[in-house]
Parts: sequence; structure tokens; C-alpha cells
Amino acid sequence: MLGLDEALVHAVLEDWRTAPVDNRMRAILGYLEKLTLHPEQLGPADMDELLEAGLSKTAVYEAGYVCFLFSIIDRLADAFDFTIPDADLVASSGRFLNRFGYTMTRYLP
Repeated sequence: MLGLDEALVHAVLEDWRTAPVDNRMRAILGYLEKLTLHPEQLGPADMDELLEAGLSKTAVYEAGYVCFLFSIIDRLADAFDFTIPDADLVASSGRFLNRFGYTMTRYLP
């Protein structure tokens, strides 16, 4: 699975609060959950907590961008009844994103 520890991925998906991840990962996962489910509750204290956990502002912004993009894609997929790709295509796409990220413009001439 893209060089990731499958057991760890499953533990995070099961319950990120009890998964064996470091404090930075636990903090960003909590922030992303709040951003997704209760964005009206976010405030400056949330950024302070993330910075105190050892995350950079850039890391927080990038996590927010990924969350934003995923949310849009998810809503569009629901609205247009997208077909779920097979496992091989998902794995291929994952390898591509792992290598190049979400910002392909930096790789264009």
C-alpha cells in the first residue's frame, strides 16, 4: 500500500484517537475532523494547538487544501454518481499522488 504500514492505516481509519500515531499526526487528524464536520467551530486557538504540537503553518495549510479538494471531489462524485474505480486504478493514482502530490504545476516547464 504505497509503502505504508497497512495495519497503521487501518488503525487510523478505525479510530485516529487511539491509533499509534505521533502527536503531530493526532493533532492534524483532529483538526481535519473538525474542519470537515464543524468548520464553524474553528478559530485561532486551533492553529495555536497545531503549532504547539510541532506542525508548521505550511503543513496545516497543505492538509487543509487536501481536505478541501477531497470534499469537493466527494460532493461531485455523489452529485454525478461517479463510478468507483477498480483497485488497480486507485493504487496507480495513489502512487502518482505520492510521487508528485496535488500540485502538478510545479513539474510543468
